[in-house]
Formats: sequence, structure tokens, C-alpha cells
Amino acid sequence: MPKFLAVHPMPSPMSMEEGAPIAKMVKSHCTADAYWIYSWVQLNEEGKVTKTFCEWNAKDMKTLKKLMEELEKAGLPLEGVYPMAKLEPEDYV
Repeated sequence: MPKFLAVHPMPSPMSMEEGAPIAKMVKSHCTADAYWIYSWVQLNEEGKVTKTFCEWNAKDMKTLKKLMEELEKAGLPLEGVYPMAKLEPEDYV
């Protein structure tokens, strides 16, 4: 299944605990055609989340963009969605 990166800037910095309801909402929107794998979060000096970088598996870009539109309507801002591939350092020895 193709992989994608969704980038979400937070409207204001928030703690991981404050972001938990957002993560639960995202998880509830997952389907067999588009599902969240994991996220990296960018933290500010106070340790609060300012941006998330979420890896998704999805049937195609159209399917994921539709899901991202639903998440935006539910309050999760979106900077963009990008196709991605994973590189392993061991592949370049």
C-alpha cells in the first residue's frame, strides 16, 4: 500500500495530553483504505507540540486527501500531504 506524509501545524502549542483527543479523533477516522501508521511531533522549548508529521498508508492520494478534508472539518489543520518512500541506511552500504 502506498505511503504518505501528512503535515499538521498546530493552531497553538499544546501538550501531548492536550493533543490526545485529536489523536483519538484521527484514529476514529481510519479505514482499511487509509490508516495512520505513526507520527513524529515537533516540540518547542517548553516541550509542547507545534507540528505533527504523520505517516499514513492509503489506497491512493485521492482517498487520503478525502480523509484529510474530513479531519480539517473536524478541526485538525493541514499543511499538506506528500507521497513518500522509506530509505534504510543499510541499503547504501
